[in-house]
Amino acid sequence: MGRVAGSYGVRGWIRVEAPQQALPGCDRWWIGGTEYPVEQTKAHSGTLLAKLAGVGTPEAAKKLRGSKVLVQRDALPEAEAGHYYLADLVGLEVVNGQGVVLGVVKQWMFNGAQDVMELAGDRVRLIPWIASVVRDVDLQNRRIHIEWQEDW
Repeated sequence: MGRVAGSYGVRGWIRVEAPQQALPGCDRWWIGGTEYPVEQTKAHSGTLLAKLAGVGTPEAAKKLRGSKVLVQRDALPEAEAGHYYLADLVGLEVVNGQGVVLGVVKQWMFNGAQDVMELAGDRVRLIPWIASVVRDVDLQNRRIHIEWQEDW
């Protein structure tokens, strides 16, 4: 869901790069394999700040820098219409406009400009998650329809 970007202040707060609408509603985070109860969160200058139980000093917060922030899926709020949690799309079949199955979503990455789907199939494909490519997501039938040629 996010990544610890560093420490903030002198009381052990951490800065987190993450979707600010999802993480604040979760009362427990897993960082580096350890569960942390979340005492408080707040938005600050485009990042999310968090105070975790058991992290009371800047030194303790700095030790978490670079670690992934994970939460239980059922702790997340429902995604708004037309929005999806990327983890929910892993395993979905990806089909182009000609009906050709290009593969199955294996994982996600971010290239600095947009999220990118890595597909596993007859070959590895990297497909950008942008409006001009992604046409429809059908969660019920576990399919993503895209505009992408088979030989690209």
